[in-house]
Amino acid sequence: MAEPTGVGVLDRVMAILDAVEAAPRGASELARTLELSVPTAHRLVSAMTKHGLLQRDADGRHHIGPRFASSALAVAAEPVLAEMRTRTGETAQLWVLRGEDRLCVASAESREELRAAVPVGTALPLSARGSAAKALTNAPAESGERWFESVSERTPQLCSVSTGVRYRGAVVAAVCLAAPVFRVAPEGPGAQYGALVDEAADRLESALRYA
Repeated sequence: MAEPTGVGVLDRVMAILDAVEAAPRGASELARTLELSVPTAHRLVSAMTKHGLLQRDADGRHHIGPRFASSALAVAAEPVLAEMRTRTGETAQLWVLRGEDRLCVASAESREELRAAVPVGTALPLSARGSAAKALTNAPAESGERWFESVSERTPQLCSVSTGVRYRGAVVAAVCLAAPVFRVAPEGPGAQYGALVDEAADRLESALRYA
């Protein structure tokens, strides 16, 4: 366990992370283990869960949260996104949740002059609808498939298809393929590229299991 720094809240947060890394625990058990008051433990755990530092399972136990998976995902995504770009000629991206926003953490941009381009580090509100936002918020897919598509919803004349990446049962990221509408089949981006994006999500989920 890390040495105390004298910054009380930070020390307690780190103690909670150390404890759940050793074994998943509920908030009341954390209070007993770390000699915290039950209200304090519940308040800290709730805030840490909201920020993605912890994740609560169906039994009420807390694990290390999806925020810690972002770096591993971004590294694992680089070759996956590059392969998607090679196979399609279009832009492939990885988005993660950041509160009420989605953040682009990796991208392989199309080499076409006209392309869908969003720089790494771009944050967009989840309310700005697009296929990645739909995948991240786990909305019902109109297609009945794993993937979600968007055609001119967020940006006119651009379309995309995205699939959620799950970590410990929760969606923590979305793989997205985006393109100008005129280069996509009339059936839409899902019909043309949905299986490819599903495959990419599967590869990233496998990478997370061994991260």
